[in-house]
Amino acid sequence: MIDAYVLQPKQAEVLEKEPLVQSVTVLKDSFNKTETIRQAAANAREEYTLLYTKSTDLRLVHYALERLVQLASDSGASFLYADHFREKNGVVEPHPVIDCQLGSVRDDFDFGGLLLVRTDALKAAAAAMDTDYQYAGLYDLRLRLSQQRLPEHVGEFLYYEIETDLRTSGEKQFDYVDPKNRGVQVEMEQAVTAHLKAIGAYLAPGAFLSVDLTLGKFPVEASVVIPCKNRVRTIADAIQSALNQKTDFPYNVIVVDDNSTDGTVDVIKSFADNPKLVYIAQDPTWHGIGGNWNAALHHPQCGRFALQLDSDDKYHDETTVQQFVDAFRTQRCAMVVGCYEMTDLAGNPLPPYVIEHREWTPENGRNNALRVNGLGAPRGFWVPLLRELNFPTTKYGEDYAVGLRISREYQIGRVWNVLYTCRRWEDNSDGNLSVDKVNANNLYKDRIRTWEIQARIGMNSGE
Repeated sequence: MIDAYVLQPKQAEVLEKEPLVQSVTVLKDSFNKTETIRQAAANAREEYTLLYTKSTDLRLVHYALERLVQLASDSGASFLYADHFREKNGVVEPHPVIDCQLGSVRDDFDFGGLLLVRTDALKAAAAAMDTDYQYAGLYDLRLRLSQQRLPEHVGEFLYYEIETDLRTSGEKQFDYVDPKNRGVQVEMEQAVTAHLKAIGAYLAPGAFLSVDLTLGKFPVEASVVIPCKNRVRTIADAIQSALNQKTDFPYNVIVVDDNSTDGTVDVIKSFADNPKLVYIAQDPTWHGIGGNWNAALHHPQCGRFALQLDSDDKYHDETTVQQFVDAFRTQRCAMVVGCYEMTDLAGNPLPPYVIEHREWTPENGRNNALRVNGLGAPRGFWVPLLRELNFPTTKYGEDYAVGLRISREYQIGRVWNVLYTCRRWEDNSDGNLSVDKVNANNLYKDRIRTWEIQARIGMNSGE
């Protein structure tokens, strides 16, 4: 009934005891290699193929495989994955995962290590693989399987695995921009681009709507937008770095406070004598970061370009605003993405140091953006367009949503210099999240991608 492929002899010992498993093969190479996938597909003979893609120890809940086979037969899914338990530092905790949807195309989607694949689907996917990857083989496989039919998430805890990556969520999130992983990222981009072409969601380079930068009348050329809530320790540094900018045009700094209770408002008001400062106090209804951005964008003092500055970060030097506006003028684009440096609160550099977002290119950035969980920072926006689109009223993913929407039709420009200092500290909103919060965030961003992919498929088909 099941042929199994694993990476460690201990895993084979576990599976050989299962009555449904007819054969177990310990692989010599990683599942990330296309050739490994092809060999497994060629040798599989049973109706189902089980892949355990991690090197960690595996323990099964009683009758777990029977349950998976039952649901595979009932659902007809291309493959199944399940909730499980993770042992971390000797502590066993539940590790639920999330449903896979059309927009679940990021390469770090958490399926867990155990996948039960319909063998006929595996063979068809492997036969279609036309690129020999060293790193993106498993990613390529699951994208090709999803083209046949979306996988089924079994919301039941069916096995145990030992967590070996003990970093926090805030540390893991920067893996995709770490320069040492660049070779991996290039292959992942190739795989997702091929997938988007296969499902009709690929956007060719160069087909962008034009941007008339003379449109509208504005009181200043640029506005630095700082949304904040309870950032008494960091808001002064952010505001000061924005007010210190040197430009050949007028600009202002719009600080939007969302009902802070820790003294942040007093700090903001200490800058009230500076004519460049615009202070917006939000009403007590729900706004989130997106709503705070909308308040700034629609304020009568907002400039032609709105430039991001988070309340716990700083601009790198006094030229950031000028570089942003120069990029808009020369590249004639609706959004600009720069580079930033990671530091602690004291300004000491932290790994992976300078984040350049090389995954965002004029040629393929708007396709590759669907694979990663963000569009880079710092960001600048052309306000006439943003006043039409608006940010979603959320406190997470609002920038990603609007960036994807812009990239569908408009060129996004790049500044390859460091413009921004991203300061990591214990109160970062993404610093150390629970698995439930990580899942909620990822589910929402996958939903954003689903909406965007649906729109792109419709645009390509003329609907």
